[in-house]
Amino acid sequence: MNEQAHRRPPKPYRRPKKDPVRILAFEALRAVDERDAYANLVLPPLLKKAREKDDFDGRDAALATELVYGTLRRQGTYDAIIATCIDRPLREVDPPVLDVLALGAHQLLGTRIPSHAAVSASVELARVVLGDGRARFVNAVLRKIAQDDLDAWLERVAPPYDEDAEDYLAVVHSHPRWIVSALWDSLGGGRAGIEDLLEADNERPEVTLVARPGRSTADELLEALGEESGLPGRWSPYAVRLAEGGEPGAIDAVREGRAGVQDEGSQLVAIALANAPLDGPDERWLDGCAGPGGKAALLAALAAQRGASLLASEKQPHRARLVERALAGNPGPYQVITADGTRPPWLPGSFDRVLMDVPCTGLGALRRRPEARWRRRPEDLEGFAPLQRALLREALSAVRVGGVVGYATCSPHLAETRVVVDDVLRGRGGPAVEAELLDARPLIPGVPALGEGPDVQLWPHLHGTDAMYLALLRRTA
Repeated sequence: MNEQAHRRPPKPYRRPKKDPVRILAFEALRAVDERDAYANLVLPPLLKKAREKDDFDGRDAALATELVYGTLRRQGTYDAIIATCIDRPLREVDPPVLDVLALGAHQLLGTRIPSHAAVSASVELARVVLGDGRARFVNAVLRKIAQDDLDAWLERVAPPYDEDAEDYLAVVHSHPRWIVSALWDSLGGGRAGIEDLLEADNERPEVTLVARPGRSTADELLEALGEESGLPGRWSPYAVRLAEGGEPGAIDAVREGRAGVQDEGSQLVAIALANAPLDGPDERWLDGCAGPGGKAALLAALAAQRGASLLASEKQPHRARLVERALAGNPGPYQVITADGTRPPWLPGSFDRVLMDVPCTGLGALRRRPEARWRRRPEDLEGFAPLQRALLREALSAVRVGGVVGYATCSPHLAETRVVVDDVLRGRGGPAVEAELLDARPLIPGVPALGEGPDVQLWPHLHGTDAMYLALLRRTA
């Protein structure tokens, strides 16, 4: 019998199975990587398009969402694990291949999907989007990863805490080392607090609604949601938290603009500014960086209850349009303009209350935008610093003597919070400003762990909010 008779006939070619859930997740990750898009903007239209097909239901949407956000949040950890399973530097692996590997790693290490199903589904995805050759590479790598659970892998890829605490935390909790260092400096304290904060950054945030005063109430929202879908806010009297599966768009008040989606930390910033004591009139309010309009809408509603007016200013035209949409229907007087807050069109001393929620690195909202942690660089702080100081100086110029300015950021980084306020008050890099810090803590009643004051720093792990910062300043001359 010749040698050819012993050879097995080749297996017939099998077309890869197309899995709409994992293909959608892969498409979202590619958009995040290739276009610097944000998952919270990319994913909804992809899900909407998929839902229009009969074979994509609510469970599919939930799985796709978990795969995208889970992979992005744990990207640093998964990269460290994948790097030990390949024979080349990670940077030499094509980004689409890395996305498939990371999706597979998340299914293996971050979900309850059985290992064999996670590997099989990932290899099928690779065949569809990468081709058979690279699918074999994906299969080999994921089979190595499947040999251990997450805890075992972390023991292998993370250095001991006692040898390099920041690198340990960076790998285990999937944050760039420089962000770990910055957050730890801002938070202070020991290991437990920073680990709790980093872990909170990796949890899915609740969706929180705001009932705009005079237009709707928290009770109305709770009644519309029902006991199973709605929970009272923790701190804000206008807040309602959605249980998993709650749908904001199903509520009349949200569709009509009488309520909106807004993190409770943002609500507390607006409430504190509105409650700050004033000497003299309380008639004209300014939101100097108003886009996309959440705080402006709440401020406008609070101002209307006192007979005050709000001017909402936003530099970017497309964001100014979002502000107009958020304020539409407000019963009190308001105006939305497109203007640069560092070169404002208003006269000095024109306002009684001013909010300046300045552009920043967004390190306080990493729960919502997990990809931001991998895009930001330490040098970004230098780019924001002059703008933040200029906006605060103009805010203090815009307010009358005796009026109050709220300086806010969605970042807890000291270089964007206390350092900015201190520099402006002391005249570093510009003229000194005659103003005094107010204690903001009594203006956020019932909220614990607000720090030593007089400013306020909120935290995801302590308050369930984004890491909003607020300093209140009264102009004295």
